[in-house]
Amino acid sequence: MATVELDKVGKLYGATRAISDVSLSVAQGEFLVLVGPSGCGKSTLLRMVAGLEEISEGELRIGGARANEKAPRDRDVAMVFQSYALYPHMTVRDNMAFGLKVRKQPKAEIDRLVADAARMLELEPLLDRLPKAMSGGQRQRVAMGRAIVRQPQVFLFDEPLSNLDAALRTQMRGELKALHAQLGATMLYVTHDQVEAMTLADRIAVLRLGVLQQVGTPVELYERPANRFVAGFIGSPAMNFLEGRIVGGAFEHGGVTVPLGQAIPASEGTDVVLGVRPHGLELSTDGAGFAGRVGLVELTGWETHVHVDVAGVELVVRVETAGSAGRIRQGDEVRVRPKAGAAYLFEPGATGAALLHPGGAAAS
Repeated sequence: MATVELDKVGKLYGATRAISDVSLSVAQGEFLVLVGPSGCGKSTLLRMVAGLEEISEGELRIGGARANEKAPRDRDVAMVFQSYALYPHMTVRDNMAFGLKVRKQPKAEIDRLVADAARMLELEPLLDRLPKAMSGGQRQRVAMGRAIVRQPQVFLFDEPLSNLDAALRTQMRGELKALHAQLGATMLYVTHDQVEAMTLADRIAVLRLGVLQQVGTPVELYERPANRFVAGFIGSPAMNFLEGRIVGGAFEHGGVTVPLGQAIPASEGTDVVLGVRPHGLELSTDGAGFAGRVGLVELTGWETHVHVDVAGVELVVRVETAGSAGRIRQGDEVRVRPKAGAAYLFEPGATGAALLHPGGAAAS
């Protein structure tokens, strides 16, 4: 196990900046997930740690030692790719052993390490199979086994589950979590799937356009996002947003004023963006709130997601299926309002910095 430290790291492709001034520390034994939309730079950052991309600016330290100039094989890291990257003509046993053979480790040691990893990943019955005779989940286990036998200081994962179907992704998430607990290893994991990030991570680092937006535990990012981007990216269904201003200590949009039940840290007339998670909205029965028309009604089981068009802005309201949701139909005219104490407020514009978190806590 080792720490990984990125100190003001940047990446340039000619005049194009892919990564900007990223400073991030991964503790020994921590499972840290890099998350963000496609093209945000998360895989590039991971490849810089692996040594597959040159670092243009800043410093990378692995285990406290500078690693910028080290060759990939000298960094003592192991990477698991999205594509599995298995040799199709080799058996599972030979795929897992190949890197150790290249390093000329003794055969007895190779056999022991492969056997231990196969037992850990439940691959023992498959050791003599070729990759083409296995499922996607089994092949991904082999790719993980190949990394495990190397006993690296750091494991790097580049969207390893994205090629699997939904059910298998869920199963493999559980297996990865158990693997981390068993190995106690330092793991740096890249995904664009925020649900995957929330379920796996000790901490999450959110990237946007090569810029680090926020680092924190899944709960911290969900409850206290630093800005509108993080708030909208973390959580499913996504947070709702409505632009307006502060009038009389309440939020006003389209001529309708709605009290938030919170002390608002913004002066009269200030333009703000209201953010409310679907479970923080309700369909009002007393004529108060923002008028809208029901579009899609999604039954997901015990809850139903009601999509409401409010003057061209779609808001998603989560209601219990056993309650009033069964009576809601597409085309119904309804009124929507935030529940008391459920509102977030953000600055308008590009930064979208958080001003207010639920419960009346001003964002710091």
